[in-house]
Amino acid sequence: MARPVIAFLTDFGTRDHYAGAMKGVALSICPDATLVDISHDVPPHDVVAGALELAAAYRYFPTGTIFLAVVDPGVGSARRGIAADSGDYKFVAPDNGVLTVVLDEQPPKRIVELSERKYARPTVSRTFEGRDRFAPAPAWLARGVDVTALGRSAGAIHRLDLRQARAIGEGLAGEVVRVERFGNLITNIDRRAFEKLAGAALEIHVGSFQVSQVVSTYADLAPGEIGALFGSTNHLEIAASGASAAERLVRGRGAPVQVIRRA
Repeated sequence: MARPVIAFLTDFGTRDHYAGAMKGVALSICPDATLVDISHDVPPHDVVAGALELAAAYRYFPTGTIFLAVVDPGVGSARRGIAADSGDYKFVAPDNGVLTVVLDEQPPKRIVELSERKYARPTVSRTFEGRDRFAPAPAWLARGVDVTALGRSAGAIHRLDLRQARAIGEGLAGEVVRVERFGNLITNIDRRAFEKLAGAALEIHVGSFQVSQVVSTYADLAPGEIGALFGSTNHLEIAASGASAAERLVRGRGAPVQVIRRA
């Protein structure tokens, strides 16, 4: 029988003890679990970034993986903890919208509150619920506890209002939704929508900057040149060869991006 997998996503970073303490709690409950880090470098308190990073990664994990996503600016408040079971995967997180994208793509069969105290640590810190309330839940699920044992039905949960690219005349209007480590600007314009415009001469604008070309990979750009391509998530991204497009263009998340048919 395969070992259960628990995948972690947080904004805790790796300098402090927080991520390690969560793993210690999980292993103390389910020593057989395989623990995997998606990232601990989500920008602090950035729930939208956490939702997008989780969505970019989860489908590449084996069926049955349990995901723990703790990006939690509401720690210690009345916001709930939740666990969701989509059939293929399980997710544990604060009820703040960090699961919005994955649950849109993996409609949950059941969502419960983390209200059953026996599946939390005996004492729950108001400032470190990731360790005391959230980390135990996926470990118990990895032990074989059914998600419904963790608490009562959650009912409606919080969803982020994530803007989608939209048609404008003969083109598309979107925006930058992520800036990744290399400074590439990831947009919300997906390949399918872009390819509906295929066969026409197109212009791509990031704010007032016009991108010179669409390429297949970063190496197709001359050193320092800025171009567009479809990255690993099949979304249009703006990149600079050997440099940061975000720094070169002085643009970040929310920057407007348009794809326009030339007259």
